[in-house]
Amino acid sequence: MNKSPFQFKQFSVAQNNCGMKVNTDGVLLGAWCDSSDANMILDIGTGTGVIALMMAQKNRTAQIHAIDIDQHAYQQAKENFERSAWNGRLTALCTSLQNYNSTTRYDIIISNPPYFIDDQKNDSHQKNVARHSVALSYSDLTSGISRLLDDNGKAFLVLPAFNFSLFQNIAAVHKLFITRHTEVIALDGKAPYLVLLQLQYAKRIFTKTQITIQDSTRVFSVEYKAITKDFYLKF
Repeated sequence: MNKSPFQFKQFSVAQNNCGMKVNTDGVLLGAWCDSSDANMILDIGTGTGVIALMMAQKNRTAQIHAIDIDQHAYQQAKENFERSAWNGRLTALCTSLQNYNSTTRYDIIISNPPYFIDDQKNDSHQKNVARHSVALSYSDLTSGISRLLDDNGKAFLVLPAFNFSLFQNIAAVHKLFITRHTEVIALDGKAPYLVLLQLQYAKRIFTKTQITIQDSTRVFSVEYKAITKDFYLKF
């Protein structure tokens, strides 16, 4: 989705000073994630730290660790964390998931991971790392989640809809099963382009739901506004 023109209620200082980028995919994932009972949260591929900041706003006591392999992204996240109201609970780390050997077991792991598997790569290595599975394959992602997630924990991801079946099969290898599933439609009348997934170690019956971001007039839908209203200054 295109970058949203709206500033987060609690993030305006960081955005004005650091130019924090906000996109609807990450905002929707952070808003959709149920982090109310978590004590320890891990954000994988934090970028500028938007999702980690959302977790801090939603959960007033949890410690949040945010990792990113890109040095520039890490620096931006670190600066945004330091300028936030929750700087004592947010920690940015420059590392890959594969090399992140924390002894912490997280109640919540959340990630907006590399976007495409086999799509054509562009010439920018930094963009390839951010948008493609160059630095973090689905196998590495699910393996890392399985290694770091508490036995009763939950993982929350947003993925392209066309990669859903592939990801589901890979996750099952690591004993991670989908327990909540929401299809995301960019524009009313279009096919879903993303899926929001909750994963746990135990298999459970779940019902698929849908959310549409924009209505037929290309205005944010009532349901999108309702789920994200705590994070925007205005719509």
